[in-house]
Formats: sequence, C-alpha cells, structure tokens
Amino acid sequence: MAPRLGNAASGQFQLDVYGEALASIYSGRKLGILGRSDTWEPYKLLINFIEKAWQRPDDGIWEVRGGRRHFTHSKVMAWVAVDRTVRVIEEFGMGGDEGRAMLPHLSALRERIHAEVCDRGFNPRVNAFTQSYGSEALDASVLVIPHYGFLPARDPRMVGTVAAIEKGLMRDGFVLRYATEAGSDGLPGSEGAFLACSFWLAENYAYAGRIDDAEALFERLIGLRNHLGLFSEEYEPKLRRQIGNFPQAFTHLAFISTAHVIEAVRQGGEARAPLRGVLPEAIH
Repeated sequence: MAPRLGNAASGQFQLDVYGEALASIYSGRKLGILGRSDTWEPYKLLINFIEKAWQRPDDGIWEVRGGRRHFTHSKVMAWVAVDRTVRVIEEFGMGGDEGRAMLPHLSALRERIHAEVCDRGFNPRVNAFTQSYGSEALDASVLVIPHYGFLPARDPRMVGTVAAIEKGLMRDGFVLRYATEAGSDGLPGSEGAFLACSFWLAENYAYAGRIDDAEALFERLIGLRNHLGLFSEEYEPKLRRQIGNFPQAFTHLAFISTAHVIEAVRQGGEARAPLRGVLPEAIH
C-alpha cells in the first residue's frame, strides 16, 4: 500500500493491489486458514469496487509519475480478483446463497476481462504482452501472468513475451522492470536491474520446462545476497552492488516463490506446482 504522507504515491490509484489482496484470501483458504463469519461483507465490497473500477486507467504496480494508463499488469490483477472470488465461492461456499447467486455474473465478468487483456494487452507487432494497451513498450510485470494462472507459460503469447523481455529488458543477465530511456514513467535518471522481475523470469523458465535456465538464473540471483542473506530492490551490474530500498520484502517474496516453483518442478514435474497464487494450469 502507498504511504499516506511524504510520497507522491499517496495520491495514486493502483488497481493491482485488489487482486493481490483477494488472491491472498483464496490462498489462505486453500492452505486451511478458516474464514471468519464476517469476511463476506468486506470481500463483497472489494469485488463490487473492482467491477466498477477495472476499466479505469491507473498508476500501475510501479507507481509511475507519467500519467495514468491502462496497464496490462493492472488488468491481469483485476482478473485475478474476480477469478479468486469465483473460486472461494465455488470451493468454500463464501457468501452462502448470496455468493452462489453472484456466480453467473462474476464468471461472465472474469471472461470479459480475460478477453480484453488478450485482445488489447497483447501486441502482435511486438509478439508480447506490453506495458499498457496500444503500447509497444515492454514491462517485466507481465511475467506474473503464468504465476496467477491467467495463461500458461507455454502459451505462444507468453513464450513470445519472455523472448521479447530477454531481448529488450535484460542487462548483464538480469531484468529491468521497463526501459527508463523511453521516458514514460515521469521520473528522471536510470535504474538498475529489478531483482523481483529477474526472479519472475526464472519462474517462467521453470513453468515452461526450461529448468536448467531457471536454475542458472536463480543461482546468479542468490549470489547477489549480502553477508546476512538479504536482498535490496535493485542490482547495478556495472558497480557489482545492490542498490535501492534495502532490505526489500518484494524481492524476498519473489525469491521464496521462485525457489518453491523450481523445486516443485524439479521434484514432481508439472503436477506438483506450489500453491502460492499458482493454479495447476499455469504450468501445463
């Protein structure tokens, strides 16, 4: 969540956080965490808000200062919010009769968002999902698409996206979140490779069966830890040092998730994908 004071992000609209929140509730239920009897009302408020807000442009996961856009990642996360709502109703009976009555409408909304993202978020000229609708700019945030089960990693559109990111956003073996030289984020200067994005690429390799590539990138990444085993937000290859916010929880979450994915694929293949946000279809 954005801080309330002292940061321009306090006035931003970030659509993706709602998908993150509802995905966490679903994952918790899958892991056996019992829901409270008063969970449904706030949950319903969130999903009703998503239905009204998902078509609005937002400031995106990276809190850009270049103006609101229809960011592809944000729309994917709106789909995640609706998808996980459908699943908690179907699998756990959340909302009781009221929840079940909402299912046809929510299922149709889920399909609508999915169709729009595939139509407007994927750019055939680039052969990749791009940063925002109608753009040719790449953005590593779309690497989470298989993680959340929106499309499998072996889908040709994701294969094309990974190839485009390998070509356009990799620097010295690590992944930038986007190309700052495009000047679309409204901020001055450049930045290092974004470590969470680099872990996401390793996850995609594992999901797609490129386990050797996944392990090689993962090993390079864990070699960047400091003497306490901690990661920062970014890495500057030329200086051979971690930079940015430190320690960065976002990076550590990606590190843990990627470790689980690689180990699951190595040990059990596609049938034993880990739970955290990942649906079985993510690696088929």
